[in-house]
Amino acid sequence: MWGGRFAASPAEIMQEINASVSFDKVLAPQDIRGSKAHAAMLGETGIITKSDTREILRGLDQVAAEIADGSFTFSRELEDVHMNVESRLKDLIGASAGRLHTARSRNDQVATDFRLFVRDAADALIVAIGGLQEVLVAKAEEHAATVMPGFTHLQPAQPVTFGHHLLAYVEMLGRDRGRFVDARRRLNECPLGSAALAGTSFPIDRDKTAEELGFDRPMANSLDGVSDRDFALEVLAAAAITAVHLSRFAEEIVIWMTPQFGFIRLSDRFTTGSSIMPQKRNPDAAELVRAKVGRIAAAFQSLLTVMKGLPLAYSKDMQEDKEAAFDALASLRLALAAMTGMVGDLEPEKEVMRAAAGRGYSTATDLADWLVRELKMPFRDAHHVTGSIVKAAEVRGLDLENLPLEVMQEVEPRITNGVYSVLSVENSVKSRRSYGGTAPQNVAKMARAWARRLEKERAGR
Repeated sequence: MWGGRFAASPAEIMQEINASVSFDKVLAPQDIRGSKAHAAMLGETGIITKSDTREILRGLDQVAAEIADGSFTFSRELEDVHMNVESRLKDLIGASAGRLHTARSRNDQVATDFRLFVRDAADALIVAIGGLQEVLVAKAEEHAATVMPGFTHLQPAQPVTFGHHLLAYVEMLGRDRGRFVDARRRLNECPLGSAALAGTSFPIDRDKTAEELGFDRPMANSLDGVSDRDFALEVLAAAAITAVHLSRFAEEIVIWMTPQFGFIRLSDRFTTGSSIMPQKRNPDAAELVRAKVGRIAAAFQSLLTVMKGLPLAYSKDMQEDKEAAFDALASLRLALAAMTGMVGDLEPEKEVMRAAAGRGYSTATDLADWLVRELKMPFRDAHHVTGSIVKAAEVRGLDLENLPLEVMQEVEPRITNGVYSVLSVENSVKSRRSYGGTAPQNVAKMARAWARRLEKERAGR
């Protein structure tokens, strides 16, 4: 490739550090799509002949077929996916292949390929997140009234429902999905035609190539077109946040699976055993999802660091933009698939959850609220009285709902028998009817609303 300027071949170590085909070959489908759009435009504008265009398009279709069926051989000596495709094209159609690179540089070529790849990945992740949301929503509606403990500091706090807990992740994933949608909209501009950095003197039609490749418009500045990777950074940032949400949920699945909690069951499909301890059922799928955030967040940080000090326009540093991104986006897609399977598979242990929800005086806030409502007590005073009643219950080893009325009246004489109406965990969750609260009727209503929204979004795709 460098024969006109360089008299000697690169050193072996130079080839080793310089070659990218070992990982950028995954861009082959995008590279061929971009090349076909470019060739068609060159023919339509008269920059190359119609016959050359037909030959190039025919040859590119054959290269694509060879790559698809696995018969294509990628060569490290040809450095990257672009030169591998072009070299094979020349083998197939001869000299006409050399006209394909008219009015194009590998700089705008790779920027276009990478944008296409990231856009394709974002589209797949948007669908995958929606699929996980659908499974969560179905499970949430089924368990809208299944009581479980809610936690703060991993200590019993207030009773909630299992459906309410699952819908919290539906909301998080909705924002995650929105971030990918937003990022996709911003990245959907076409760098092809920026050439090396300054544009080209050929009368190209950039609107035509942008439209052909499904972009909204050409990028307005050729320097920007070849030199920035913020589109990949934004998608990786969205991926990292999504992975954090998956990791948090995976951690809860791991905790819930322990005998100490025993809140859920997972089948053999998503658990593994031990090579030495026959009794073990390990939530390995959840543990691996929990760990994926490390490599996904690292990919974002890696690219951020690569881009940090680069002057305009293109530098070879930017070859390091792809490998970690490919891995991160594939890892997130796998994690989403695994979590979708686990959510569909898991079943709550309702009685265990309900019993746990009543421990730790989790209805103490309900007692304080009752004192405010019924006795018109300032909340801070009610908080103090409730604390004293909890202490009395703790000394006697009793739950609040089983504490005798006279014991409560020793702390506050005005308390009546009506207080017991708020001290069960079932009544506690039923009372939380404020918008966004855990009351079963709220949860069922919100689950149905999400199901309609997701169905509409799926139909619109």
